Amino acid sequence: MADSPPSSGPQRSLRQPDKRGLLQKLAEFLHPGPDSKDELIETLAEAEDNEIINAESRVMLEGVIRIADMTAGDVMVAAPRMDVLNIDAPYEELLHLVIDTAHSRFPVYEGERENIIGILLAKDLLKLQRAPELNLRALLRPATFVPESKGLNDLLREFRGNRNHLAIVIDEFGRVAGLITIEDVLEEIVGEIEDEFDVAEDEGDIFALADSTWRVSGDTPIERINESFELDLPEDDFDTIGGLIAHNMGHVPKRGETHELESLQFVVLHTKGGAVKWFKVMPRPVEP
Repeated sequence: MADSPPSSGPQRSLRQPDKRGLLQKLAEFLHPGPDSKDELIETLAEAEDNEIINAESRVMLEGVIRIADMTAGDVMVAAPRMDVLNIDAPYEELLHLVIDTAHSRFPVYEGERENIIGILLAKDLLKLQRAPELNLRALLRPATFVPESKGLNDLLREFRGNRNHLAIVIDEFGRVAGLITIEDVLEEIVGEIEDEFDVAEDEGDIFALADSTWRVSGDTPIERINESFELDLPEDDFDTIGGLIAHNMGHVPKRGETHELESLQFVVLHTKGGAVKWFKVMPRPVEP
């Protein structure tokens, strides 16, 4: 006879008890959960319509869902627009670039821009002013390199883990493709992180200031500039006012630089990622 299995009291079920109530089970049966990300986003929109969550929460949740399919290459600052420091540049030149761009971290290169040898924190540059005998190389932090295909979820986890807030993005051939910061990743979740130059989206990209001047976004279409200020700027070659002015100036505009177009003077207020974020616009000064 075959041995019967030993009996040691009631056998424990390997399945966890279902703690859902009858009404919850019935609701899930009648309204099954979403089967795709698109359906999940639609569900969030319905939750906002039903006042279960507010608009800010919905936008943030949608951002969390969308970055799962995004990579470093999707949101990086492209290499030509990177603000980088030359290890061999004079201290005054480095200091002016740090002040003009207002970044907190800078890739540092030696020889050619492709040769990134480290990251310099702006606050560390002040140590050279107090102790000029220090070597700039000694102040550099190790640079982190990531491929363009690096997922934003993984990258954010690494940023939090190693406390690096900037990474150099490398293309498939090992060349520098751009850079990405933790702020770039977070903005994909919560929207643009505002600073003193940012305004709410519903306030538009052209608005009047109290001193009879205007603040104008660098991304404002030239067509709208023409309509708003009664100008006749060419609309075929460039889409935005920032692109047109950068082309006319022959370089990426820096904060404080001015450029005149027809009857107006454009003053660069703020730059970000190598592009003009905001201009201050005023009538051209009348020459005596």
